[in-house]
Amino acid sequence: MARTRTPVVSGWFTEHPATEADFHLIGTRCRTCAAVFFPREDTCCRNPRCAGTELTGVALSRRGRVWSYTDGRYRPPAPYPSDPLLPWRPYTLVAVELAAERMVVLGQGAPGVTPADLRVGREMEVVPGVLYEDAERTWTTWHWRPVGWDRG
Repeated sequence: MARTRTPVVSGWFTEHPATEADFHLIGTRCRTCAAVFFPREDTCCRNPRCAGTELTGVALSRRGRVWSYTDGRYRPPAPYPSDPLLPWRPYTLVAVELAAERMVVLGQGAPGVTPADLRVGREMEVVPGVLYEDAERTWTTWHWRPVGWDRG
């Protein structure tokens, strides 16, 4: 039986990219001050110096540089989906700075990426990922992967 692919949060990333190169995080840009936000904002500009309310969806840069990183060695509490009957697998958490947008975006490292593979300043790219699978659904998200990564 095929699982239904369901985004963890609808509207935050390209949900059905034709290729990996078509995958993007989706933010919003204020038409008044040009500030960019992620996660997206649909009501008003988050810039405290701007009263703008016209926001446009924008694909964020696919590449950035490691700003910080760590590993998650514990099972997060609900609402994080995980099966308590399965053994917990640690994951890598990466904060990536997107220079063009002047922001840092947090996300899990791609499968196989460990803290030993990272260093501050290393170039990373956003790729489609899977957060969790159950009998009916594949919960999709984004992952960060080192540019030129050939493991995993």
